[in-house]
Amino acid sequence: MPLPNNNPMNNRPPRRPGQGRPGQGRPGQGRPGGPGMDRDRDEFKDRVLDMRRVTRVVAGGKRFRFRATVAIGDMKGKVGVGIGKGADVQQAIAKAKADAKKSMVVVELKDGRTIYHEVMAKYSAARVLLKPAKEGHGLKAGGAVRVVLNLAGVKDATAKCVSRTPNKLTNALATMEALRQIRSKKLVKTEADN
Repeated sequence: MPLPNNNPMNNRPPRRPGQGRPGQGRPGQGRPGGPGMDRDRDEFKDRVLDMRRVTRVVAGGKRFRFRATVAIGDMKGKVGVGIGKGADVQQAIAKAKADAKKSMVVVELKDGRTIYHEVMAKYSAARVLLKPAKEGHGLKAGGAVRVVLNLAGVKDATAKCVSRTPNKLTNALATMEALRQIRSKKLVKTEADN
């Protein structure tokens, strides 16, 4: 003789086709991973510039976390750099992307391919020089500076890390500072007229 099944989960009514799980709403309507989630993935491209394991010494040993430096951009003049720390790599990258979206810079590009004028910027120990270039020149830059300019949509320019620091984070943030200093075509014309 089989024992009676007292589990309340087995006593619920059967689901209708297309009903989904209880508490989840209608399938495909605002659920995590649903159709609306790919919108910002398509809008911005991202690149991980740097990943470091950081250690905090606590009583009883060391606590390891990860620090990610991520650059995001739409290749049309919007770019941002963010930093995120997390217990694992994926969490750090997700936090860095969210931070990068908060620090977005809109760069007005000349003919949609280069910057308007030469600019030099400094952030911490990093110093970066950006120069415009003629069409077909290409993007001549290295390391983190190249990634940031590429995500901003700059196709023709020359860049140089004038400082000796190899730190990708400070080089990327110096590039962001340089892009903030670039003036629009209206300001360049008015200054040329004066």
